[in-house]
Amino acid sequence: MNTATVERMEKALARSAAGNHAAFGAIMHEYQAMVFSMAYYFLHDRSLAEETAQEVFLRLYQNLGAIKSPAHLMLWLRKVTNRRCIDQARRMPPLPLLALDEAPEPATSPGVSDPLLSERLRRMVASLPEDSRMVIILRYQEELDLAEIAEVLDIPINTVKSRLQRALAVLRDKVTSALEMRTYERPRE
Repeated sequence: MNTATVERMEKALARSAAGNHAAFGAIMHEYQAMVFSMAYYFLHDRSLAEETAQEVFLRLYQNLGAIKSPAHLMLWLRKVTNRRCIDQARRMPPLPLLALDEAPEPATSPGVSDPLLSERLRRMVASLPEDSRMVIILRYQEELDLAEIAEVLDIPINTVKSRLQRALAVLRDKVTSALEMRTYERPRE
């Protein structure tokens, strides 16, 4: 966050805590993409992500007096978004398991530069356990370093490292299996 944004958010926080609704709107505008993105990549449902983001900003409005700085605000928003996503995921019925060979083949390969936008990888990430999934999202979608992830999730940095390592190993195995299945299923010419 650059200096101008920090100063603008400090002023918006002070005005919001004093009851200025326009200042709160400015805060929401600044952070809504981050909150929605975290929720969407965790939940994979636009309406649930929007609902979760609304809940997060309602909690923020109720707790404005406790926010000390823009850095604290960003950390607070990430923590609350993480907790709300996990709560939302626990309320959802489990998805039926789908074998890789039953998954439909995409008509064309998307030319996407962001690997999380790839539908297959997105499904693979979505199949991870909640704790591993959030570590992957915070690391690769939100681009947080390991110490920041540890702070957001309130866990030791070594736990972040081990969850990340295990999640990447699982994803690597799934990608390898998917590639082997594609190679095996291709007709020989």
